[in-house]
Amino acid sequence: MTRRPVSLFINPAAGRGRAGRRMPRIKEIFVEAGIEVNVHASRAVGDLEEQVRAEVRNGAERIIVAGGDGSVHEAVNGIMLAERPARLGVIPTGTGNDFAKACAIPLDWERATTLLVDRLSADVSSRRIDIGRMNDRYFANGAGIGFDAKVTSVARSYQWPIGDFVYLFAIFRCMIDGIATPDVVISTDSLQWSGPVTLASISNGPWVGGMFHIAPMANNGDGEFELLIAGPVSRLRMISLLPKLIRGRHMQEKEISHASAKRVSIEASAEVPSHLDGEVQPLATRFDIELLPAALDLL
Repeated sequence: MTRRPVSLFINPAAGRGRAGRRMPRIKEIFVEAGIEVNVHASRAVGDLEEQVRAEVRNGAERIIVAGGDGSVHEAVNGIMLAERPARLGVIPTGTGNDFAKACAIPLDWERATTLLVDRLSADVSSRRIDIGRMNDRYFANGAGIGFDAKVTSVARSYQWPIGDFVYLFAIFRCMIDGIATPDVVISTDSLQWSGPVTLASISNGPWVGGMFHIAPMANNGDGEFELLIAGPVSRLRMISLLPKLIRGRHMQEKEISHASAKRVSIEASAEVPSHLDGEVQPLATRFDIELLPAALDLL
């Protein structure tokens, strides 16, 4: 029986348009290896997710995404919501590429494509990874509630070709407005928190925003999240913490609380911003987060 072609999805806007410019070479690498591909291009936010879901429900078993963390987020939701088995491969062409780093995928997109083609030719997978779910949405790399979600929203509004540094500019822009510290109640099996917070980060992978080593111990195959809570900080203190956040040397700071968890519930006194894999979510007061161990097969 002839095997179905690989479904290759691209977000042409990823990486400030780099993904679209690289697609001819990406497709050429597949063709040179004798692997037939059907190329699907995303036309708007949410379109890639809908296309992936439809493709998987139609029988596709191998989904490849050329894009950034937002594209991975949509593909993961498309696969999980299709409720059919499908393996995911990623060619990093975004700005931060946090998921690729968490999965030890080379950030050199051409090398990543070549290695992926080799695994496809041998019909082998890399490994199974954990997936998170917050309320009714899935995430691959991490969830953030509070200040980091606000920063993410501002960073997404910039179109400057400066890579990861866009998040630093967004942090300084957000600090001008002040660092909000809403009261929240956070519950896990091993930690109970009640009071004001700057942010709560639920990490499946170690990196956020491309350059921030937020959870150095996180491993997306170990069956646990890493929950980091940052208590209230001043603008000056935030500036002093940034270099430590970038290097992953913030875990012992007095404002930081940490726990490993499989489930996290967060209830805020007022609506707060949140993000999943860098994708901004609607304001909410209640967040129920659970880990789905070994839920996705990575090509």
